[in-house]
Amino acid sequence: MNKRLVLVLGPTAVGKTDYAIRMAEKYSSPVISCDSRQIFTEMRIGTAPPSEEQLRQVRHYFIFSHSVRNHYSAGQYEIEAMALLTELFKEHDTIVMAGGSGLYADALCYGLDDFPPADQELRKILTDRVRTEGVASLAEELREADPQSWATIDLSNPQRVVRALEVTLSTGRKFSSYKSSPRKPRPFEIERICLTLPREELYRRIDLRAEKMFETGLVDEVRGLTPWRGMPALKTVGYREVFEYLDGHISLDEALSLVQRNTRRYAKRQITWFASVEKKISL
Repeated sequence: MNKRLVLVLGPTAVGKTDYAIRMAEKYSSPVISCDSRQIFTEMRIGTAPPSEEQLRQVRHYFIFSHSVRNHYSAGQYEIEAMALLTELFKEHDTIVMAGGSGLYADALCYGLDDFPPADQELRKILTDRVRTEGVASLAEELREADPQSWATIDLSNPQRVVRALEVTLSTGRKFSSYKSSPRKPRPFEIERICLTLPREELYRRIDLRAEKMFETGLVDEVRGLTPWRGMPALKTVGYREVFEYLDGHISLDEALSLVQRNTRRYAKRQITWFASVEKKISL
């Protein structure tokens, strides 16, 4: 293959944007984002997107390109990103991609399994149960119905647990059984680079980033998104904690502390997701 996709991965706050821009300038390439939240135009503070200066340095795609008002999935991303790559490879031999979403990166690199469509009625029932019983109750039900999924998905993420249980209950077939499809062939070479930092430095960057978000208007941004707070995108770390503050359940200081703690946890899961990437670069 004479076309190559260089995919820059790594946990939040590790420095992917700066590194990807340097790579893009080296190859005269644009940068395609595979971040599942920076794609939304209304989420400009809590997702730590590239700065205006960085966006001027190099052309970026899938940054502020969709609205949080509309549902958007990894499956849609796979289709749109593949179409974009087809066009860009007509003029470039190397394209740089960057992001922290393992699901979006895998959708682009390997394709998604052919999951059944959502059962909206059952999903609503399960989502209501999360609110009344807690996610642990549904996770236990998933453990009994599909132990393999229970052992591999993020059990602290209600959306993942609900989706796995929804598929299992609605189809009578384990959610994990849909994950056995062969990888889709891609007409280009894929080079995956994972950036790493010592854990202490990564956590320091995360804490400072969270403080900056609050200082630069995260609360006002979240307040303006209240009409759409039920959308999946707004279940994101940073947004859900501020909603808790706006609801009067916690103080502003508590909201900041929770954002820092939950972002650290998310970064830890990202490190696990990207553990299999062979090429790692320590910054």
